[in-house]
Amino acid sequence: MSVLKLGIPKGSLQDATVDLFRRAGFNITVNSRSYYPGIDDSEIQCMLIRAQEMARYVENGILDAGLTGHDWVQENDAKVEVLSNLVYSKQSFRNVRWVLAVPESSDIHGVKDLEGKRVATELVNTTKRWLASHGVTAQVEFSWGATEVKPPDLADAIVEVTETGSSLRANKLRIVETMLESNTQFIANTAAWQDEWKHRKLQDLLLLLEGAINALSKVGLMMNVERANLSRVLEVLPALKQPTISSLSDDAWVAINTIVEEVTVRSIIPRLKEAGAQGIVEYPLNKIVV
Repeated sequence: MSVLKLGIPKGSLQDATVDLFRRAGFNITVNSRSYYPGIDDSEIQCMLIRAQEMARYVENGILDAGLTGHDWVQENDAKVEVLSNLVYSKQSFRNVRWVLAVPESSDIHGVKDLEGKRVATELVNTTKRWLASHGVTAQVEFSWGATEVKPPDLADAIVEVTETGSSLRANKLRIVETMLESNTQFIANTAAWQDEWKHRKLQDLLLLLEGAINALSKVGLMMNVERANLSRVLEVLPALKQPTISSLSDDAWVAINTIVEEVTVRSIIPRLKEAGAQGIVEYPLNKIVV
């Protein structure tokens, strides 16, 4: 039987990735003592790999596919097939940024001010290429962790990943520039992507993952509305496309089914009630396949 070897990112993205697969219809069971999580699909074999190393193992064919950051694909200069950008992260559904940050009192205000300075980062190769593109020569040192505490004694500046900037501010650092924006990518080995069976399996998996991401910030709404109030209710409702309107056994009433952004529900439901909607039901969504 053919098997797809799939890398699941270990570390900060692990829980978000397992939850994404659950929404897509795959239950992944992680054992703290094993690097081989279980999955309820006999055609997939999972392995936990640090995101920093994922692209290299996919490029070399040890894994057929995996999920990792665009930043680590760039850092490893990996020759892989990028199948999709899956915009999700450990805290939010948006890109993360690798930023140049310095102490609040630093006289560094731009990349040009790094000439001859020391820069600590985990993204060494990408940082060196970025500095070279600006004609700047600086000493770039690999940081094994706790990068935010290194300025000013151990480094003049850092290049660090952030979603909200809160950790940098807590360490009295200010952001000078954004070097790179990154999101999670679904990548595949070139030979695996050209294999007919693996290509089809990856396409099916990707369709479900993208459907799960499309549904992450949305919910469904159902309600009954008297036809006399229909236009008023439709004025309140935003929709993914157009709401579905169905006739009921009583010709004077219709049922409406629609999809809305979850963040808007708390303000929409009271307005729907005022406009004449009844029996309003909010329900979660696992996938939206468009």
